[in-house]
Amino acid sequence: MNKVVFCTLLAVVVATTLLGEAEIAEAVTCSPLQLSPCAGAITGSGPPSATCCSRLREQTPCLCGYYRDPNLRQYVNSPNAQKVARTCGVSVRC
Repeated sequence: MNKVVFCTLLAVVVATTLLGEAEIAEAVTCSPLQLSPCAGAITGSGPPSATCCSRLREQTPCLCGYYRDPNLRQYVNSPNAQKVARTCGVSVRC
């Protein structure tokens, strides 16, 4: 096999492997306590903080589980919680 062809194939294999590893996402640890920066906005009328929005985006995969939990449903499903989610640009569909 020609050295140029071999080197090109090797470069493609290495690049594909590196790109594949870069796309591996970190798993989210579901913890409603991570949303504590949102408590004031959810229970009051103030706007959510940047920290609240960041945490809410991180916890988005967990929100349906929180909705199913009878102890948390009232917070996740409240009008203020929905307003916070909209303000943060988070869409929740369970």
